Amino acid sequence: VQLQASGGGLVQAGDSLRLSCVASGRTFNWYVMGWFRQAPGKEREFVAAIPWSRSNTDYADSVKGRFTISRDNAKNTVYLQMNTLKPEDTAVYYCAAGERFTNFAGAYAYWGQGTQVTVSS
Repeated sequence: VQLQASGGGLVQAGDSLRLSCVASGRTFNWYVMGWFRQAPGKEREFVAAIPWSRSNTDYADSVKGRFTISRDNAKNTVYLQMNTLKPEDTAVYYCAAGERFTNFAGAYAYWGQGTQVTVSS
């Protein structure tokens, strides 16, 4: 599975962004899709995940109520709608594909290249 993330940019606090991640290669529909982020000097952290059935979602506490993960299996695409952005959301955002619905990064076998999100105060 190859993953290509896009949609990052420089925004002000309170603004919104929508990240996209397009998958190619093996069947996208079977995979759990996740978003992670890594800020400078910090470890990669879980942001959100959604299973192929879209029956459930999971979010980090820091983004609950502000971020929404969704997927369009027909387009092999997963999205991360980010609202009310804060400076602490500044990071490189990565999409990932795996077989388990989990917030553990090690369970995701495939990773995109990352897209930079910078939120100014």
